[in-house]
Order: sequence, then C-alpha cells, then structure tokens
Amino acid sequence: MKSFWSLVYNIFFLPVLYLLLRLAGLFKQKIRRGIAGRKNLFEDLKASTKSLKRTGKLIWFHSASLGEFEQAKPIIEKLKIEKKENIIVTFFSPSGFDNSRKYPYADIITYLPFDTKRNAQKFVSIIKPDLYIMMRYDIWPNLIWKLKQNNIPIFIVDATMKNNSSRTLPGIKSFHKSLYKDISKILTVSKADAEAFKLFDMENDIVSVVGDTRFDRVYQKSLEAIDKKLIHPDVLENKKVFVAGSTWEQDEEVILPAYTKLVKYDKDVILIIAPHEPTVLHLEKIENEFAGNIKTIRFSYLNNYSGERVIIVDSIGILLRLYTFADVAFVGGSFKQNVHNVLEAAVYGIPVMFGPKISNSQEAKELLERGGGLMIRGKREAYRRLRSLFSDKDLRQARGKISLDYVQENIGATNKIIDEIERVI
Repeated sequence: MKSFWSLVYNIFFLPVLYLLLRLAGLFKQKIRRGIAGRKNLFEDLKASTKSLKRTGKLIWFHSASLGEFEQAKPIIEKLKIEKKENIIVTFFSPSGFDNSRKYPYADIITYLPFDTKRNAQKFVSIIKPDLYIMMRYDIWPNLIWKLKQNNIPIFIVDATMKNNSSRTLPGIKSFHKSLYKDISKILTVSKADAEAFKLFDMENDIVSVVGDTRFDRVYQKSLEAIDKKLIHPDVLENKKVFVAGSTWEQDEEVILPAYTKLVKYDKDVILIIAPHEPTVLHLEKIENEFAGNIKTIRFSYLNNYSGERVIIVDSIGILLRLYTFADVAFVGGSFKQNVHNVLEAAVYGIPVMFGPKISNSQEAKELLERGGGLMIRGKREAYRRLRSLFSDKDLRQARGKISLDYVQENIGATNKIIDEIERVI
C-alpha cells in the first residue's frame, strides 16, 4: 500500500498543493514570506551543520507553527540543559520561524522544505538526525518515508485524535494507516486520543498516553513570571484585578459593558485588558468604549499612573505575566471562533471565565466541568458572574483552587517523553 499511496501523493496531491500555495502567495504576505524564506534553505543548512559542534545526539523537532513549538520547549530545554543533546528545530509556518529564530536552546532553526522526495532526501542526508519528533500533527509523507528508509526513529508527541477526525474517513484512513506504520512512537495527550489512534490498527506498544506538555510549559513560565514585576505594587495596592486576555472585538462587546456596570457597585475592581491584536485602531476603540465614564491608561504609560480604572495593554508577549496580578480572568477568542489558552490563567489559581466557543479546548471543557472555569453567553451573565466573584472572596478562592489543582494534576508529561526518547537513542 505504501507504493500506491506514494504514487497518489507525489503525482496528484503534491503538485496541487504546491500550485495552491503559489496562488495563495499572490494574495497573502505570510505565505510569500514562507516561500521567500526557503530560497537558500539547503545552502544555509549545510553551513550551519558544518559549524555545529556535536556534543551528543542530534534530535530534530518539527512544529507547524508557534503554538506547537511552545509545547516542544519543555522537552527541548530538558534535553539541552540536562542531557547536552544537539537540537535542530524546523517550522512549516513563518509565524513559528520568525518568532523563534533567536531561541537559545536550539543549535539550528530553519524552515522545513517543501515535501518532495528530492527535498526530503537532501534534508535528511545533510543533518543526519538520531531522532525525529513532530509536535501534535504536521506529518509530511515523503519525509516520513525517507526517515524510515534511513532507520531513523520517528515520534509524534502531544498527539491528539478525535473519533470524528477527517483522518478516519474512507480512503484518507487507509492513507494514514500506511503512514502511521512507519512511526516508532505516538505519545498521546489522553486515553481517548490513544484509543482513537488504535482505529488505525496501531500496535499497542507504539501508542502510549503521556499527557500534554502545555501543562508543564505554563507551569514553568508561571514560576518565571512571578519574579518579574511588570507593574509597580502601588498601582494595584488594595485593588481587585480583572484581567481580560487575548480579546477580540466580539469578546469586548460582552466584557466591557459588564465591567462598566460592575465598577458602579465595586470601586476596588481594576481591569487590565490585553487585546489579541493591539493595533492603534483597536486600542483607540477600547478607549472610546470608556470615554467619559471610566479613566483609562495604556500599559506603556504606567509610570504616569494616576488612579485610572482600566489599563490597556499596547504590547504583546506579556500576557502570561499579567495573569500573575489577576483575581479573576477572562480568556478571549471564545466569542469569536476558538478560545485561547485557558491554562495560562488557570495556573495562577484563579477562576477563569470564557465565552461559549470552546470546542477547540479540552482544557476549557474540563475546567468548566470541575468548576474552575465559568462560561458566559452574554453581557448580563458576564456582569452577574463578575459581581458574584468579586463580592465573595471565599467563592473566588474556592474556584481558583480548582483551576490550580487541575493544572498541577497534569504536570509531568515532559519527563515521561524524555524517558521514551532515551529508550531509542
């Protein structure tokens, strides 16, 4: 079957995919950036590998984009710091590559070439990895087949598989069965994911449940964040803090009116809002929502703080550290399309609010079921939840403890993955 699917993939699917990428590149700058970034890929890779001082095994991590790479970081850092292994990191997406090229724990960071047979052969022959690890799901067939041909172990880490996944559809399932037979180890997030992978006739010793490294990552980052005082203590002294993170306009249409009503009854609550895209227009729109009613200040002007009730974050990359100040959090995306990372707030032991669109997040569903998470469906419900939480410290702390317990129960996936890696290299 492998020969059949190789023929189908290389003669029919791959040329169509390449054409679509080229066409999309005419309209989307991000895709053009990715194509341009691969221009001298092999020449740069040869130069990097020649200057690489191999202190241990060479382990190759591949992530589709930045989110998957965040999940890889706890594993990479443990391998680099404690085991002294060499690390190469590849990305398919420009968002991952552009934001990670200065990552200090990787020896080489590069794009993954387009998945032709020739490119796969060249890439593998240049770097000669001892192990290939792909995060979650970004499986490229020619690369997998070439690695298998060279007897290089292949892992899928933080693997997920829904029972209704498109990968289980007729034809597509047969294709993936062929691919998965060449995988050395599939390390899943949950038992349900492991059972779903077994629908592809995987052998029991190939699929193992180890958990999700996102818990390890947010916990690690939370410990680092606690020591970094982004806001002077005087600003938040005797205040109750509501942090709304990664918000879109659809989230703000619910949260901002609820907060405006709340401050009429609770003079001690302060809002820190970090929009997902802090463009000038977006920041001005938030300011206009409060104009004439509540004083606002942008985060970059906090040195001039004079009692403003709303702090609008006008930079990116600091949200996780801002949650350290929160008594209650709202995680955005949940009124737009998909909720963002609820674990970044839950790790601080606080109640986590979100909207109704959480089908993408097993963590949000679990928090909701346990009581650490609270779903809101509109302005009135948002206000009632906020009023209840901020007027009852015991309730706040009880729900926050549920959030923290959930995170702490799921820490430890990284060590289990390292154990699996050490068995093969």
